[in-house]
Amino acid sequence: MRKIRNHIDELFKEFPRTKETELVKQEIIQNLEEKVMYLMENGKEEEDAINKAIVEFGDVEELKKELGVKKPDAKRANLAKLNLSYSLWGSGLLIALFIFINFYYTPETIWFVYPMFGLLWWPLSMYFYWQRKK
Repeated sequence: MRKIRNHIDELFKEFPRTKETELVKQEIIQNLEEKVMYLMENGKEEEDAINKAIVEFGDVEELKKELGVKKPDAKRANLAKLNLSYSLWGSGLLIALFIFINFYYTPETIWFVYPMFGLLWWPLSMYFYWQRKK
């Protein structure tokens, strides 16, 4: 019944990990497994019984409302994307400034690489923040 467990895990991926949601999830899995057993006793093949139980279960939109799961906020994702673009432009300009200072004042020593690596963490962190908010 691995397929049922995987399906329910996929449906519950947006739910917060609380004791209540874990109990509801386990109860749903148990009910679906009982339904599969009932269908198999009545002559269905195991794969057909699993598929029929999953299709008849449907989705969890009503359950989301009951447990208070909110839809992802598009405004926050857009703000995270704006932060990413700001960090890309800002770090690019600062790197360009370091390159100019390096080659204008001390062309014999290449040192702009060291602050450049530090500056690249800023857009990298904003990228991962944006991915998490999507």
